[in-house]
Amino acid sequence: MNEGSGENGSPEPDVVAEAEEILAEAEVEEDLDELSVLTRERNELRELAQRLQADFENFRKRSARQAEDNAARQAGSIVEALLPVLDALDLAQAHLLEAEEVSADGQVVLQTRSLLLDTLVKQGLEVIAEPGAVFDPTVHEAVVHVADEEGVLEAPIVDEVMRAGYGWRGQVLRPAMVRVKG
Repeated sequence: MNEGSGENGSPEPDVVAEAEEILAEAEVEEDLDELSVLTRERNELRELAQRLQADFENFRKRSARQAEDNAARQAGSIVEALLPVLDALDLAQAHLLEAEEVSADGQVVLQTRSLLLDTLVKQGLEVIAEPGAVFDPTVHEAVVHVADEEGVLEAPIVDEVMRAGYGWRGQVLRPAMVRVKG
């Protein structure tokens, strides 16, 4: 008889137990391998979902920012179209203030100018008209230059504003037309 066999030719119990243990270990290793593969796939899918979510969030923010920029540009172009109206009202105001007495119609014109300007300022219009300010070529357009008779100015200054300039939410719509001294 064989050494590993019992009396009736069946394997000894130790060999059977050892074989079952080897098979169990093989199944456990197989299960662990499958588990690690599934865990890796799960982690990859989770990372992919997180990237997609972040990409979508960035897209949403970018779209909202572009919509805001477009709306601001459109509003700026409407305000820019109204600048000649403001110029006409400014000229009317200057003319009316030269008179000794302002008529009722003149008062209406002055109030209309004030109302229009106040409304636009509340929406983001910035008036560029400050005599005595340092000349800045990004917001001023020098049309006349006069010498500094005293010779004390370090930098050119705005001596007179001939036509107001306007900015819209941080961007210059039209530079102020000024006379520069210095």
